[in-house]
Amino acid sequence: MDPQGNATSGIGISKAGLGVTTYHALVGGVPMERAIRATGTSGLQIVPSDIRLAGAEVELVPQIARETKLREAVRPVEDRYDLVLIDCPPSLGLLTINALTAASACVIPVQCEFYALEGLTQLMDTISLVRRHLNPDLSVAGVVLTMIDPRTRLSDQVADEVRRHFSELVFETVIPRSVRLAEAPSYGLPVLSYAPSSRGAEAYRSLAAEFLRRIGMRTADAASEDSRGLSPVGQRTASHGPATEGSSEGNDSACHLADAGAQTRSADASDDFGHAVDLAEHDSVKSASTTAAPADEEVRGNGHD
Repeated sequence: MDPQGNATSGIGISKAGLGVTTYHALVGGVPMERAIRATGTSGLQIVPSDIRLAGAEVELVPQIARETKLREAVRPVEDRYDLVLIDCPPSLGLLTINALTAASACVIPVQCEFYALEGLTQLMDTISLVRRHLNPDLSVAGVVLTMIDPRTRLSDQVADEVRRHFSELVFETVIPRSVRLAEAPSYGLPVLSYAPSSRGAEAYRSLAAEFLRRIGMRTADAASEDSRGLSPVGQRTASHGPATEGSSEGNDSACHLADAGAQTRSADASDDFGHAVDLAEHDSVKSASTTAAPADEEVRGNGHD
């Protein structure tokens, strides 16, 4: 659900000359099934998006039930997947509202910088409105702290503030700043394929397992211990937050109906998420924060991947 299409290019699909995309399913009434594409990752499919999706914000305005377009588009295909992940744009417009309306739960990535705290407050207000008027079953699966730089006090201060306000909602796993995470999209690979032993890959693998436990789904390891364990079908999660630098890989099959946006119809592209659909690019809640730490910021250590 993100017009930037980062989830599309990040798994090796060129945005040049895309055929049917999220835009066509959302605005043009084209069946979502026609937009689903295979990827180089086993068990992962994606619905791509590109800059044309930006026009949907305007084109949806005069339409009836415009906030439920994504929910209706996903419904015919959602039962094929264990998990549908919806990647959302870093804004609170109609695309994000569609993602939150379609999702069962949302994951909120928070970049560890000051402006992200302001965006988080606005997002929580939006989630409350969506619950009240459009999707009473919407829950917050968790808040994930991203782009943590252990060399700066600012990261610790923001992390402490988020934990103070959201306590048990904050995932234990944090995502560090990492060169490998930044490099992976340029090669069109999820970080677990590009650099599986890197800090960033380990962090996303741990986050995926923690997320699956929270929503009651079986991880691959747990399933191998108990062959009778069954995963719920059709979970949709929307992820609104900073664009993730790498996607996780892993469990059974993950289908990213990418570029459509997320919240238990989730939104963070992740190969570790069982049979998952990433309606990627319809990122829901990118807590955007672009300010750098002050030049005189006290640095306590060195070391990126």
